[in-house]
Amino acid sequence: MEGDVMDKVEATATVRDFDPISGSIPATKVEITVSCRNLLDRDTFSKSDPCKFSAFTMIIAAQIFLREILLRIWFFGRTEVIDNTLNPDFVRKYILDYFFEEKQNLRFDVYDIDSKSPDLAKHDFLGQVFCTLGEIVGSPASRLEKPLGGIPGKKCGTVILSAEELGNCRDYATMQFCANKLDKKDFFGKSDPFMVFYRSNEDGTFTICHKTEVVKNTLNPVWEPFSIPVRALCNGDYDRTIKVEVYDWDRDGSHDFIGEFTTSFKELCRGQNQLNVYEFALVSPASAVMTLTSLFLKGNPSQSTSLHYMNPYQMNAYAMALKAVGEIIQDYDSDKMFPALGFGAKLPPDWRVSHEFPLNGNVDNPYCNGMEGILEAYHQSLKTVQLYGPTNFAPVVNHVARYAAAVQDGSQYFVLLIITDGVISDMAQTKEAIVNAAKLPMSIIIVGVGQAEFDAMVELDGDDVRISSRGKVAERDIVQFVPFRDYMDRTGNHVLSMARLAKDVLAEIPDQLISYMKSRAIKPNPVPVYSPSDEPPTNPV
Repeated sequence: MEGDVMDKVEATATVRDFDPISGSIPATKVEITVSCRNLLDRDTFSKSDPCKFSAFTMIIAAQIFLREILLRIWFFGRTEVIDNTLNPDFVRKYILDYFFEEKQNLRFDVYDIDSKSPDLAKHDFLGQVFCTLGEIVGSPASRLEKPLGGIPGKKCGTVILSAEELGNCRDYATMQFCANKLDKKDFFGKSDPFMVFYRSNEDGTFTICHKTEVVKNTLNPVWEPFSIPVRALCNGDYDRTIKVEVYDWDRDGSHDFIGEFTTSFKELCRGQNQLNVYEFALVSPASAVMTLTSLFLKGNPSQSTSLHYMNPYQMNAYAMALKAVGEIIQDYDSDKMFPALGFGAKLPPDWRVSHEFPLNGNVDNPYCNGMEGILEAYHQSLKTVQLYGPTNFAPVVNHVARYAAAVQDGSQYFVLLIITDGVISDMAQTKEAIVNAAKLPMSIIIVGVGQAEFDAMVELDGDDVRISSRGKVAERDIVQFVPFRDYMDRTGNHVLSMARLAKDVLAEIPDQLISYMKSRAIKPNPVPVYSPSDEPPTNPV
């Protein structure tokens, strides 16, 4: 997802946050949304492709604790490019510190992008507008509309700037949708549908917050899972109306409206059930429906709503699963050193999403000393990384498979333990990785935590139907899946819960190991013959 500055800043500051030593000034975080209307058409055969380039000049003069602070800060940002339209609504947002008592100058330049060159001098300038952040915030409903200028004798259109104060919600949601029996919009084909999400505003208008990818030539699309900050959808207000529109994509930008429905994040959090099957309004045929197939909420580990919540008095489900399985597995490892990897998070300093990162932060040496070392690395990583989707399993499976592929003589056997909330974004790639790994000396244990539906995990477990990919069936069943919630003791006895989990989750490992050895005709080493001479001499009395 682009435009994730919001992921790296705190939501709201107060006077108590001011540090007189560093000169840190408390501020309110506001999110700026940008749209344009009636842009100047510079393209001969198609409409302009606008990209807004923003140079924010902020001059702050504040006198706090008898200290006068003067800061000049330049922000440079760029929206995404929207093809073939003179009325773009940009999805990417800008997060700015708002100081009521200061004049904060902003400038917005609009360009028609004609090539992939990052040099704006090679693109058509469409106009610019100047304003202050205070103008936007102080406008009715915090919505400012100003004419574009900068090209003499030309009407360049208008820019619409909206501001909203950001709440403290730092949660992320990963969700997936599908649709059935959509309207056929293309003459020679079916439809190329995509979804657009909007959050409602107090004045009854809506602000765009997400667009999905286009699924080509189908009336029954299944969109890829996507992750989005909850505050982008509803700014932390779970009852706030969310509108979803579906369009048929057209190359010329004149996308055909298929239908729409409204919901709320509170409703979406119910997950996959009949309440999250939506009929379209103003659409034909009437049988068309949209379905939420999965939703997972990734919360701040410091908040009790998160599955990763670090309760000072008891372990969370992830830690309990690690400890329950790991303390038994580690007895079969000679040096008790284990590589521990995380997936589905943004890593500092550039905050790129990673699906294969060492929990201890050491790329060259991801090994942790015993279960205590793994748990310590896990807790430390929660303080440094930012949980983020999508959730991909294949990179971690392939990572362990590379180790297993290097030692196929029977001297070593690898067990990969995956602890997950049940959301998986790369099902096809994971299936292929497991099929390839089935011929290697390794097993995979998957423990599901939380209350999500684990249909995808059950599918990976080949107990009933052996997993396959690209027409190739796995050589062995190497995956064992269990949902941790099925083993939770009702009296709250976590020791008993962990013992029950470990017993079932490890039950298939011996047979999986033996099946690999037999498939490679690897026989056990002969048992050493005992001889009295092997005993050390005793001291004579």
